Amino acid sequence: MNPILTKQPATDPAQILRYRDRQYAAELLAATIIHLDLFTWLNENPGIHTETLQQHFDFANRPTDVLLTLCRANGFITTQDDLHSLTPLAEEFLCSDSPWNLRPYYTPIQDTQITQDFLTVLRTGKPANWQAQEDGSDWHASMLDEEFAWGFTELMNCRGLAFGQKLAAALEPQLAEKKRLLDVGGGSGIYASTMLAAQPQLTGAVIEQSPVDAIAREEIAKHDLQDRLEVISADMFESDWPTCDVLLLSNVLHDWDFPEVRNLCAKAAEALETGGLLIIHEAFIHDDKTGPLPVAEYSALLMNICQGKCYTPAEYGDVLVELGFELGPYVDTIADRGFMTAVKR
Repeated sequence: MNPILTKQPATDPAQILRYRDRQYAAELLAATIIHLDLFTWLNENPGIHTETLQQHFDFANRPTDVLLTLCRANGFITTQDDLHSLTPLAEEFLCSDSPWNLRPYYTPIQDTQITQDFLTVLRTGKPANWQAQEDGSDWHASMLDEEFAWGFTELMNCRGLAFGQKLAAALEPQLAEKKRLLDVGGGSGIYASTMLAAQPQLTGAVIEQSPVDAIAREEIAKHDLQDRLEVISADMFESDWPTCDVLLLSNVLHDWDFPEVRNLCAKAAEALETGGLLIIHEAFIHDDKTGPLPVAEYSALLMNICQGKCYTPAEYGDVLVELGFELGPYVDTIADRGFMTAVKR
């Protein structure tokens, strides 16, 4: 086994990762400030309901939630009982009739492709084709292309080592008696690999579709874990999942809209043995959707490239309780990420 799997970093790379994670938040604000002039409208219509805002701007549900969360996290709006109003900051600097109006500051990015994409995503709720193939396929379809899949998996894998090590360390007491791990949508297998490295009694499997399944086998072999960690080539939505006593959904659920999230959680409930442990490892939004700002900015990126967003522990928790799980606490790990657990009863 590769010894690097159990050697944890002494520092937190959050500030490095945040530059990439926030890279599209500015364009979302440009679309909102310049093209839609949303803040001027909110100033003229204080205490507006979400539904009224959506009807006025023709916004879809998912992007509305992401946008309002980003605005709250930045201190631009306050929300009480689903009524949204501007803060003094937004009144002074984001309204077109203010003498301190900063809207012109965003004009250099008002016509970028990303800004234009956001105008479409806000209304349709469907992802744009950023980081996808030139044929216009979205990110999920592009992952079926071998060259694209290798590049994207490498991008995720480089951060996954530190993420996985911190996750495995935090879960050590809960995993001590577990025997069989299932990592669904596990990419390169780096999260499963770090868990198996920390828990010698564990064996496991990674579910991934082609061509990522081949990438996972190669990466797992590099860590000399191929005898303990297999790769199951399958579509996680279409296939049956094997039985396990610990199941990991790491950076998977944020790629999908809530019906798909519910579906994956239900499949987890079916696969887990009674007393089995479900681990959801993600970048989480606060339950009151006021932040944290780096995660709200990351959610804007997800809104653009895929069908999902960042969710709250409560949003996951409501589904899991309905499915018969007993919820554990939320725990921070590293780089604005964390996890929540649930035990199948």
